[in-house]
Amino acid sequence: MGTKGRREGFLERTAQMFDLPADAVAGVPRLELVGTGELRMENHKGILAYGAQEIHISGGAYVVKVTGEGLELRAMTGIELLITGRITGIQLT
Repeated sequence: MGTKGRREGFLERTAQMFDLPADAVAGVPRLELVGTGELRMENHKGILAYGAQEIHISGGAYVVKVTGEGLELRAMTGIELLITGRITGIQLT
């Protein structure tokens, strides 16, 4: 087993021990869509492209493409961001 496999096993055991979601411990992106007007993303790696119809967010191993109308980055910290507007699509590439 390589180092990556051992690390993932450790993170899973830690999450179980503290009754936490595995994604929170591993630092992988977590998306929460509230209706069609609000998207929250935790553990992002930064904004790659920004416009009123499309926003691209780095999720580390993939890119999250948010499409819609009147999209706006309302808040952003090093860990979490909030996008509002009329969200019509979310694609992982």
